[in-house]
Amino acid sequence: MTAEPVGDEDQLPTGPRRILVAFYAIFALAATARAVVQLSTAFDQAPLAYLLSLFSGIVYLGATLGLVTERRWSRPLAWASCGTELVGVLVIGVASLVDHEAFPRDTVWSRFGSGYGYFPVLLPLLGLLWLRYSRPGAPRD
Repeated sequence: MTAEPVGDEDQLPTGPRRILVAFYAIFALAATARAVVQLSTAFDQAPLAYLLSLFSGIVYLGATLGLVTERRWSRPLAWASCGTELVGVLVIGVASLVDHEAFPRDTVWSRFGSGYGYFPVLLPLLGLLWLRYSRPGAPRD
């Protein structure tokens, strides 16, 4: 048996992209698992916060999928996911500081991701910078 040649879209990420994919995959797993546990055991305590944590996990999953492949739909998915994440962490970050009663429990994006070492606010910036830097036709130094 001979292996089929692997197309460019199936190449594993290397360098900084590999690190971004790893962080996004970890956050996708962590945020989604945390939200599923919270929603199934304590939904009535903070439904908004727990649903937002689930949403953030889905956004992280989208970014992971968008960054891990080189298919036609990958870059638009990564741009949309990283952009949504940045807007989400900024909006939820401000809202969680202003309205404590709306967020009796933390989400992944509460207080700009302080519970996660502020990675939730840093990660979309790095993702967007990488997407801009690695865009087709971008000048390289």
